[in-house]
Amino acid sequence: MTTVSPTPDTTPVTPPATTPQVSADQNPPPSMRLRELAFGAACAAAVRAAARLGVADALGGTPASAAELALVVDAEPVPLQRLLRALCCYGIFSETAEGKFVHSDMSRLLREDDPNSLKYISLWCTEPWTWEVWPRLDDAVRSGTSVFPETFGKGFFDYLHQDAGDSAQVFNRAMTTSSVQSAQDVADLLDLTGVSSVADIGGGQGHVLASLLEKHPSVRGTLLDLPGVVARADARLREGGRFADRVRIVPGDCREDIPFEVDLYIIKNILEWDDESTRRTLANVVAAARPGARVVIIENLVDDTPSMRFTTAMDLLLLLNVGGAKHTRESLVGRMSDAGLRVGEIHPVNAYLHAFECVVP
Repeated sequence: MTTVSPTPDTTPVTPPATTPQVSADQNPPPSMRLRELAFGAACAAAVRAAARLGVADALGGTPASAAELALVVDAEPVPLQRLLRALCCYGIFSETAEGKFVHSDMSRLLREDDPNSLKYISLWCTEPWTWEVWPRLDDAVRSGTSVFPETFGKGFFDYLHQDAGDSAQVFNRAMTTSSVQSAQDVADLLDLTGVSSVADIGGGQGHVLASLLEKHPSVRGTLLDLPGVVARADARLREGGRFADRVRIVPGDCREDIPFEVDLYIIKNILEWDDESTRRTLANVVAAARPGARVVIIENLVDDTPSMRFTTAMDLLLLLNVGGAKHTRESLVGRMSDAGLRVGEIHPVNAYLHAFECVVP
């Protein structure tokens, strides 16, 4: 996308010292704070609108007016200014004393070319179906089950792939973005001393596995996921890729069978759909592994303080769309212990993930 600034957007722009700060009270009274929270949909909608319009991509390295940005994103100047004003209240973009707009740390994350971009994750969290299910949260809390089948006439993934192709593409891009960004964190955390073979169970496109193989040239890897998923595996793992001669790609369902033995099994963000799937997956790992094999389970935790608001929100969304749940430390350790795993140390991976080190007795 063309930007309004010829200056490459590579360094943060510091607004002039005279730039007025957001005038909204940073410590509003409870009555006003509750009003703000009740209007939370407006903030989510504003983030979505900015992402869909490409405002962050259009804004370069120098201040730009709403009128200048409107020309690039094909919008009306005054409504765009109103959108940017609302976003500035949340620290997404900043406004200079001259009435122009510059990037903030958060607005840069809406750029598609930012290495830590959250553009597609922001779009995924605000897809059209979300506005249908959130108002039914009370029904889900009463029943303890997903409201998705009743709302749309079919299960979440069937709906996504049969009726909402655009949303499915956003989902795939969001999951890929999230996986790529956390893969290096996982590779940096894990000590593979004494490990010659590692498997990524339900590992999606294999970004974590590729990062581990890149860091540990003597290790061999296996990627297991559904056929349609591994068909789109990271290019480094597929035939002709850098690590193809060190990788097995196994189409399959970890809830049904895990047909191989390795030194280290990694299970990342797949134990949140429902208890039966979690039980079967862990049981299959224990059945496949030799005694002494390591199992590292990586999940978001709802009692993980740095990401509490985000993770509890995702927990509620899982309840709505698939009837799943995020775990607490206690609930996840309980499920691992019930499967027969011996649970060891727990390490933070980043601000929103934790790794549980386990051993097969």
